[in-house]
Amino acid sequence: MHETTMLLIELGAIILVLGLIGRAAGRVGLSPIPLYLLAGLAFGTGGLLPMSASEDFVAVGAEIGVILLLLLLGLEYSASELVGSLKTQYPSGLVDFALNALPGAAAALLLGWGPVAAVALAGVTWISSSGVIAKVLTDLGRLGNRETPVVLGVLVMEDLAMAVYLPLLTALLAGVGLAGGSVTLLIALGTVGVVLYLALRHGRLISRAVSSDNPEMLLLVVLGLTLLVAGVAQELQVSAAVGAFLVGIALSGEVAEGARKLLTPLRDLFAAVFFVFFGLSTDPTEIPPVLLPALLLAIVTAVTKVLTGWYAARRAGIGPRGRLRAGGALVARGEFSIVIAGLAVATEPRIGPIATAYVLILVILGPLAARWCEPLIGPRLRTAAAAPVPAEVIDATECAAPAKAPGADPVTGANPVAGANPVAGANPVTVKDPVAVEDPVAAPSAEAAPTPGQG
Repeated sequence: MHETTMLLIELGAIILVLGLIGRAAGRVGLSPIPLYLLAGLAFGTGGLLPMSASEDFVAVGAEIGVILLLLLLGLEYSASELVGSLKTQYPSGLVDFALNALPGAAAALLLGWGPVAAVALAGVTWISSSGVIAKVLTDLGRLGNRETPVVLGVLVMEDLAMAVYLPLLTALLAGVGLAGGSVTLLIALGTVGVVLYLALRHGRLISRAVSSDNPEMLLLVVLGLTLLVAGVAQELQVSAAVGAFLVGIALSGEVAEGARKLLTPLRDLFAAVFFVFFGLSTDPTEIPPVLLPALLLAIVTAVTKVLTGWYAARRAGIGPRGRLRAGGALVARGEFSIVIAGLAVATEPRIGPIATAYVLILVILGPLAARWCEPLIGPRLRTAAAAPVPAEVIDATECAAPAKAPGADPVTGANPVAGANPVAGANPVTVKDPVAVEDPVAAPSAEAAPTPGQG
């Protein structure tokens, strides 16, 4: 059969299956990402129905999917909001590194892989999947939640850290000296700095140049600009995802709104292709031998990611429910982890299978954690907070009851003149801010809602 004919048949079958399993996932209220990955395993090498004719096309489509996911994420926020988020989230970035990179490095050293492999596996366990998390937040309708800017702040810190980490790792793997590694690092940092400067100082001019009343022209210009910047960023040792995200924050106003509407269907299509490609690139027969160590490492670093989200959201003044949602959203690993593992395989071949199994576990567990972390753990926190006061404490309080103030109620001892609530006897002015106690799922109004990027 002609190669083009096979390509069309395979692509049609993949997209049709994705549509069917996505509809099934929506009916039961789950994210379709785990099902997309399992479909990729079924269609890939060693799977039930191997497909080879469409592999190259799907690989390109997967890269476009990650770029579009990060572009649409960037369109939700402005450059000033990004900078404000970085200023407030850098302590969370340090905690994120300590809690999630060190377990990977320790595991590699315990397995006897050496320091270079330890640096590589540390990156695999450190970096969350921006693509998976962006898709999960969209599917769960949480882009407007109070904790979402916190999650994005941590992700942006990680993505920008890749501009430092990837050049250093590449230099270590290649055995390049300190001077060569420093030049690569300076180029990467300079690229990020230039793009951020243009977004902050000339974002309006960029939006004006891109703007068009014709939807077709707007789509072509925004998509072309994003792919161009992403490619240049990749060539300069900066992640293509970071480049796409920075293009998104550089656009604002009506241009951002129009681009978001036009690109959303494309994002959904290519994002699904990305998750399928991840499954296609994994040989199912390589997973069982390393499943146990990968599972242990996944459990440890899933817990540490939840703690990272809890810490970051707590610094932003978000309540316990929002902290759990933030931590659960950060659990997934994905595209960056696979890129890092791919770089390290030449030096330490054993890192490939364990990294693949590890990422596959967490890319499936991640959407589930984002969905169920708060509903499962939140009620236990509220139960613990509402635990009854011990009897001896009550007795001691009654014995040490203060004298009634002049003009106080003879029964309750409350003074209505002092502004207390006549029913509960409590002064409403001194009541703790309810936002810090019970975090709503979304901000109640535009006036009360914090600006994205400020936590």
